[in-house]
Amino acid sequence: MFSNSNAQPGFLQNALRKISFSGFSVLLLGMSLAVQAHAQQSQQQYTPPPPPPPANQNAPQEQPAPPPEQQPQEQAPPAPLAPQQLDTLVSRIALYPDPLLAQILTAATFSPDIPAAANWANEHATISSDALAAAIQQDNLPWDPSVLALLPFPSVLQMMAQDPQWTDDLGDAVLVQRPDVMDAVQRMRQQAYNYGYLQPSAYDNVVNTDGYIEVLPVNPAYLYVPIYSPGIVFFAPRPGFAIGFGIRFAPSIFIGPAFFSFGWAHPGFAWRTHGIVIGGAPWGRTWSNRAYYRHSYANAYHPRPGPRIENHANVRYANHGHAEASHGGGSHGGGAHRH
Repeated sequence: MFSNSNAQPGFLQNALRKISFSGFSVLLLGMSLAVQAHAQQSQQQYTPPPPPPPANQNAPQEQPAPPPEQQPQEQAPPAPLAPQQLDTLVSRIALYPDPLLAQILTAATFSPDIPAAANWANEHATISSDALAAAIQQDNLPWDPSVLALLPFPSVLQMMAQDPQWTDDLGDAVLVQRPDVMDAVQRMRQQAYNYGYLQPSAYDNVVNTDGYIEVLPVNPAYLYVPIYSPGIVFFAPRPGFAIGFGIRFAPSIFIGPAFFSFGWAHPGFAWRTHGIVIGGAPWGRTWSNRAYYRHSYANAYHPRPGPRIENHANVRYANHGHAEASHGGGSHGGGAHRH
């Protein structure tokens, strides 16, 4: 009895040691599982418009873009699209003239602005040129200059607004895989060129240099939106089909110096290096810097603090929808206002 009572404390101590060791092992196992779970969670009937007048070669150049000033937001980019998907994505705009196409690609990266911009462009479709540029500033429009650059083209903005998924996909692709997007444009142009649909016209020069096809306005100040069906121009023509009717053109849109502050001084592409040029300066927005990148625009437009306004009560219009007088009159608080 005495010896048993002396052995009991040793037995208890050994048991406690085993329990402590076992508990510590369970704790380590639990911590290891938690770390692994955390690591796994972390990875997760057509009448062509008249041709433009002779071109004016003088246009201002733009300063290069400033370096980034902030850190990008952390968010996983969308999965890159395959070449065939990109071909389909760009087919509806691949034959647009280079300056307009460059503005569309950059504007698509600001897709949330497109629907409101399309509405504004439709409501102001009766004014153009300098009067339209003045209306943009007087209405204190808040959108990115790449979106403002498309306001003279209501049909283009409407196309983008009516298919928001397409616009989102295009903008994401430009941010994530711009070289692939530009290569897709070239593939589609090459098909239309080989089948005879894409050829020089009174409106655009089609230049094929070492496999890179450029579509350049005859006069950079006059742009014509092409009208075509991707189901026709990218396939071999049917017997007896008149290829010359595959692409039609909307009436001209005049883009003067008043729109240079929205990047209309020398927009286009550096096809060999997969570069987009806006206002004469390389455009460098990507997925990683999209939160802070600001392009360098000559005489850049900056909206004033405060809401959008409407201020067109006293505008008078001459023939062809051009404004005769500057905007003035009452404010309409940003509501719909048709001229």
